[in-house]
Amino acid sequence: MKISFVIPCYGSETTIEIVVDEILYVLGQREITDYEIVLVNDSSPDKVWNVIKELTRQNQKIKGICLTKNFGQHSALLAGYRYCTGDYIVSLDDDGQTPIDELYQLLDKLEEGYDAVYAYYYEIKQKPFRRFGTWMAKKMGEVMLQQPKDFHASSFYIARNFVIKEMIKYENSYPYLFGLLLRTTNKIACVPTHHRERMHGKSGYSLKKLLLLWVNGFTAFSVKPLEIGIYMGVILAFAGFIYAIVTVVRKLLYENVVMGWSSIISIMLILGGMILIMLGLIGEYVGRIYISINNAPQYVIRELTENFVEENHETI
Repeated sequence: MKISFVIPCYGSETTIEIVVDEILYVLGQREITDYEIVLVNDSSPDKVWNVIKELTRQNQKIKGICLTKNFGQHSALLAGYRYCTGDYIVSLDDDGQTPIDELYQLLDKLEEGYDAVYAYYYEIKQKPFRRFGTWMAKKMGEVMLQQPKDFHASSFYIARNFVIKEMIKYENSYPYLFGLLLRTTNKIACVPTHHRERMHGKSGYSLKKLLLLWVNGFTAFSVKPLEIGIYMGVILAFAGFIYAIVTVVRKLLYENVVMGWSSIISIMLILGGMILIMLGLIGEYVGRIYISINNAPQYVIRELTENFVEENHETI
């Protein structure tokens, strides 16, 4: 049994070596020697790539990938997945918050017959807007992707070889990993673990990036936003029809009733807002189609460390 670890790196010059050392320590607890650690530099502004290259020189089982620009966490993970060779693939963060010492809880759960197992944190130690982002992602998965309500996803998970192999078949832009996983298998479990404090720095996810991630989740693997627009259009049309009847009846019964401009403006604003929202959604779908047709890359690799073997490419 070979285990591959994939870690996207951004702003982790001071933490990635600590994370790698802990992985090696945890593997030693069960004397696992068949492993590999793939570190993906997502165009980090610090010197993390120099740290990665030094780690690969010290240990031939550690490999590094350097991307040409910041493509985002999901694209960076896919880049690492395409170079993995393990039977099991573990994804985790580079900031030290991942409880890697609880790896075997996920591994043992996987051995019960599941295809993927996620860590579920008792308490998420992040800023309020990040916790809100996690909650939004969960609700989005329930509505758009039919995610079970009692399921909790995180960035720390383990999956079988064939699951990751199926996920990397997706070659279009805007990858959304949880959506790719859900369309591959429904044998997914989660295990409660503890979330740690961040060792250094702050999250690379700004509010803007979280919003873009939500939009990506909304539109990547579902047309439900368009269906919701249809339902809202029907509801508003019905409400408008009822309001028109009420207006006519009031005018017939009470001749002195003054027809209000404010109600007309309110209705116009509501309808106009709905139309613009739906046009924006349609434009988002059309734009994604256009970009996919133009073969926009998920990522571009600038450099691989010397201990990478090109024959491993897509041999997961």
